Amino acid sequence: MDPVSESEVERGLVEKAKRVLPGGTFGNFPSEVVIREGRGGRVWDEGGREYVDFLLGSGPMLVGHAHPEVTAAVHERIALGTTFFANNRWGIELAEAIVEAVPCAEQVRFVSTGSEADLYAMRAARAFRRRDKILKFEGGFHGMSDYSLMSLAPKRPGNFPRAPPDSAGIPKSVQDEMLVAAFNDVGMAESLIEEHKDELAGVIVEPFQRLIPPKPGFLQALRAVTAKHGIPLIFDEVVTGFRFAYGGAQEYYGVTPDLCSLGKIVGGGFALAAVAGRADIMKHFDRLAVQDEDFIFQVGTLSGNPVAAVAGLATLEVLKRPGAYKQVFATGRELMSALSEIVKQAGIEAQVIGEPPLFDIYFTDQPIKDYRDTLRADAAMAKRFNQLLRARGIMKGESKYYVSLAHDRADIDHTIAAWTDAIQELRSS
Repeated sequence: MDPVSESEVERGLVEKAKRVLPGGTFGNFPSEVVIREGRGGRVWDEGGREYVDFLLGSGPMLVGHAHPEVTAAVHERIALGTTFFANNRWGIELAEAIVEAVPCAEQVRFVSTGSEADLYAMRAARAFRRRDKILKFEGGFHGMSDYSLMSLAPKRPGNFPRAPPDSAGIPKSVQDEMLVAAFNDVGMAESLIEEHKDELAGVIVEPFQRLIPPKPGFLQALRAVTAKHGIPLIFDEVVTGFRFAYGGAQEYYGVTPDLCSLGKIVGGGFALAAVAGRADIMKHFDRLAVQDEDFIFQVGTLSGNPVAAVAGLATLEVLKRPGAYKQVFATGRELMSALSEIVKQAGIEAQVIGEPPLFDIYFTDQPIKDYRDTLRADAAMAKRFNQLLRARGIMKGESKYYVSLAHDRADIDHTIAAWTDAIQELRSS
């Protein structure tokens, strides 16, 4: 298709989307972007433009788009049926792989989305403790449930531990069941847990919150105080699971929770997520193992479906190979270092934060330790920078560079050149 025709197709799709979708989008990304295909570390839009892809489908494609081994496994599986609403060999084998890899995982329950995984992890903690309240951390993202969308991104943060809702349509009563603390504030977290220990069902935390690494000792302190009172500690590893290490952030940071949620990478780009954890908590999903009032009712049409399971298994096989994580970290470190040096040479105050597989830049001269620190950064400059980068063939979300195993030397060089050019334009504008 020639460029003119491609542009016409793209414009037609954008207009159609505006008619049939609220805001013209799936709710994920700007409406003017319509992606046609992805291979390796790159994607192409419907206008034929090519991008180095750091969006990676919001993270699942750690081994790259259309990885030949994952694709072959999926093609072979699809010919034999796509879902059965019953156990299948591949889902069972994926559960076994998760148990072998993830430190806290003694048993696994599959769902289809990270939002479900977080919801059921909190429900499991409530069933186990026979209590209602959950402590989370301001700025922490745990999916789309009513309980999760509390103090994710408050524009006017309130007083701790009161949790303001992040969405319309959330019952006011939900506020009474959620407590909120500041990420990386050991004293606040310990104090709230001690104060509410008899009401708390669990504590849920992203061990790496969005882009903010835990301070040394923070996760260890959470582990100690929750263990002291028998309160389940939940790590939301939808993003970090199998990304920071084969055993996830709990392996990477050396802290083992009682439960975790998994998603994104574990489904190999297909709809699959999971709750994993201690067998004595996970048994609440087994009607025969607990009393009726302690049973968690959970079913899902696509839970553990064989297509997603074989995609996940094939992805994990790639990641298990020697040098896989070393390569991802090396790519990320080079990119983080280059971006830091570019803004420094340009005389722009900025912080490049995160871990090598997942990072971004905040335009501020202040260090960032929690959500409120991110509000002090220049959001308008960040938005403009992202726009300049997209025009230079870099695809990324509003925040986060997801680094993949497929990003190669050409991708790195293209990105550094785009950063250099965009920062110069940003400085002169």
